[in-house]
Amino acid sequence: MGRWEPNARGRLAQAALGLYAEQGFDQTTVAQIAARAGLTERTFFRHFADKREVLFYGTEIMREQLVRAVADAPASATPMEAVSAALETMGALLQENPERVRMRDAVVSAHADLRERELIKLAGLAAAMTDALGDRGIPAPAASLAAETGIAVFKVAFAHWINEPGQQDLLAILRTSMEELRTVLAQRAPA
Repeated sequence: MGRWEPNARGRLAQAALGLYAEQGFDQTTVAQIAARAGLTERTFFRHFADKREVLFYGTEIMREQLVRAVADAPASATPMEAVSAALETMGALLQENPERVRMRDAVVSAHADLRERELIKLAGLAAAMTDALGDRGIPAPAASLAAETGIAVFKVAFAHWINEPGQQDLLAILRTSMEELRTVLAQRAPA
């Protein structure tokens, strides 16, 4: 098959994820990924810089969706309401293919350098939401607090969803986690 076959990027990503799950990330080569996808190594490198990039290639789309959701939140929305709407958008995207997300998470979780890159990705998403909140007129400290808190809530909800598949959908867990945050923030210290 040539490099002009349809959906080369998707086929490469699917092949890579399958190989990572079967034989491990470190043991998988670009040549193996390309062969499984029925493509060439050269085609692989037209789509991805390296084999790690296969796990992170949707980050730009996610960032754009988050920024758009913050921008599209009603004018009356609080910073946390705008962030919550953005996180629900992200959760909906992840729920489109939960098995792929779970396989990807298993690969990333098994490698320190991939976990680090995941944290960098999440920090970038928080920064994008901070900027989007700033565009809504939210001052810097409040915008940053809302965005960073939102990412923390997302991480907790995502971990719960990954560790207990089939019990609830990610959006329900995100909503519950946001409610739990509100409860924690409203609690008073014992007298």
